Amino acid sequence: MTNHVTKLEKVGFVLVSLIVLLQCFYGTFAFIDPDAFSKVRGTQLFSDMDADWVKIYGSRTIFITVIFGYLLYTRNHIVLMWGALFAVVMPITDGVLAYEAQAPFKVVAKHIATIVYLLIIFFIFKKVIAQKT
Repeated sequence: MTNHVTKLEKVGFVLVSLIVLLQCFYGTFAFIDPDAFSKVRGTQLFSDMDADWVKIYGSRTIFITVIFGYLLYTRNHIVLMWGALFAVVMPITDGVLAYEAQAPFKVVAKHIATIVYLLIIFFIFKKVIAQKT
């Protein structure tokens, strides 16, 4: 039996790869410059002592990056599909926090765009799985 890779599967691979790379950047950025990173995400640190929390965020982001990178490498489409759907929790809460912090609309819109992006990944892999069964 051949394991033919469809165009839709390639699109899903590229979309997940892009978000994995972005999250890897965010995780690294959180370690390098917690204050600047928090501003990019739509909130500000009240004190330099809060930087540790941003670094904790960074470590968890890198952990998620490694897991999704592995799932992508192993082509675990089912877990990638559900992971994309469940991951919408993060941009929803990030968007709410940014809104409550009175961040510029473009910051909140970025979180909304991330939700849409994750839902697109979910539906792509849902279709890929349906085609393979």
